[in-house]
Amino acid sequence: MATVPLADARASSAALRRPRPPASRIAAVVVLLALLALGIAAFPVLGVSFDTVVRSIPKAEAFFGRIVPLRLPAPEVLWPAIGQTLGMVVLGTLLAAIISVPVAYLAAANTSPNRAAQWAGRFITVMTRSIPDVVLAMVFAVLFTLGTLPGILAIGIHSIGMISKLFADAIEQIDEGPRLAIRAAGGSKSQEFFSGILPQVAPSWVATVLHRNDINLRGSIILGYVGVAGLGYEMWKALATLDYRTAMALALVMFALCVVMEVVSSTVRRGMLGGGATRSLTARRVRNTITWVLTAVVIVGALVIAQVHWGDFLTFWRNVPLIKFWPPTFEPYSVEQIAVAMRDTVLIALAATVVSLLFSLVVGSLAARNVAPNAPTRGVFRVLLVAVRGVPELVLAIVLIIITGLGPTAAVFALAFGGVGLLGKLFADSIEEVPAGPQRALTAVGARRLQVYASATVPPSVPAFVGHSFYLFDSNIRAATVLGVVGSGGIGFYLNNAARVSAWNEVFAFVLVIMATVFIVEGIAVWMRKALR
Repeated sequence: MATVPLADARASSAALRRPRPPASRIAAVVVLLALLALGIAAFPVLGVSFDTVVRSIPKAEAFFGRIVPLRLPAPEVLWPAIGQTLGMVVLGTLLAAIISVPVAYLAAANTSPNRAAQWAGRFITVMTRSIPDVVLAMVFAVLFTLGTLPGILAIGIHSIGMISKLFADAIEQIDEGPRLAIRAAGGSKSQEFFSGILPQVAPSWVATVLHRNDINLRGSIILGYVGVAGLGYEMWKALATLDYRTAMALALVMFALCVVMEVVSSTVRRGMLGGGATRSLTARRVRNTITWVLTAVVIVGALVIAQVHWGDFLTFWRNVPLIKFWPPTFEPYSVEQIAVAMRDTVLIALAATVVSLLFSLVVGSLAARNVAPNAPTRGVFRVLLVAVRGVPELVLAIVLIIITGLGPTAAVFALAFGGVGLLGKLFADSIEEVPAGPQRALTAVGARRLQVYASATVPPSVPAFVGHSFYLFDSNIRAATVLGVVGSGGIGFYLNNAARVSAWNEVFAFVLVIMATVFIVEGIAVWMRKALR
């Protein structure tokens, strides 16, 4: 019998060994596990527990007993408020969509003129989404007449960050062939963009804008806190007078609007983005024409029902001296107080993200076509995700604050609940995009459903799961700041105190801290996505 030399045997054994993962991936996994542990440890640090919620059940029963029957405002108050809210959200999102195009062009690595321009574009994307829309609304409420214009500008500027970031990511993933062909034929930069780039990224851009519009509708409630007209303003007036029946009735109206908007947006996305390759050229042209006509009608309608005071653009400069951001200062608070407040805000966001992550893995998986045992199950969980996304986190936080009292408990559970709706949908979509080959292969050799899920469904989805979770964490930091304004603690508490006495240099200092935190989270997220790819 022939023998195999020892050196050859060792070489064959080494070749069969699984290659050692790169150090960056190992480091990313360690950081990820550390963040999960920190999110769990945040509960005792913040004093948040499920027992607090359970012990508050009698208070909840008493509260809901006091708000029944609900009481809607008079129609002449309700319908204009609904119209102002919808018009403000649509116009604010439209403003962000338009501005995001040049910002994304600068931020994308394959279209930016140079590295400095790319960094400038990326800075704008992070800066605009790190400043809470309620802070922007506070500033614009001083510069302009109270109405919808401060809300439109606040929503528009704050939304630039998300839309331009995702738009820039889509530009970086295009097929360079059409663009290079236009350049070789002597085409200009604008021709390269409008003919070689925009057609490829338009579906992603449309989906992002519609998704952002849904988010802006849910978030518009907080703008009423600073006097921006709409449903949020009517709700805050009711809460200020302890008229919970009217406030909760308005919250129910907002929930219905959010669900309807979500359904309409999903339908539009499917109609515009799905099945384009199977339609005839004539059918696509008819569809596009109808889409543009309806879009124009919606924009014109929004301009009419928003009741914007456009003349304020001619007079706002008179109020500019009232806002002095420089020099930024934390006085009368110490640096240690602000550091602890920002730490609490980050821990609230992280704890909520961990809870959302755990529930979203279950709900999102059962909402995925290739995991759900049957179509009815998938349908039920998809509807559940839509319903959860329809509940504005701020409304839920206000209810929880009334029931459980002031503190971070309300913020954590409100953000966790809302996060399941967003993260569950993103997880479901990512799971459905997993290649079917490995799943079918395991099924063919007799693997059980759970084994297929654990071996062929989850592993390819991990990078997407990480990216989506960091996106939620990033969003929760800003949301936790906003909830701090209404009594959930953290840096939002100090931000609210400073804004109420028009201490804009203090507001600016707090915003700088929030921006720095968001920049750090963004840097960690980018690094981890690259390391786990």
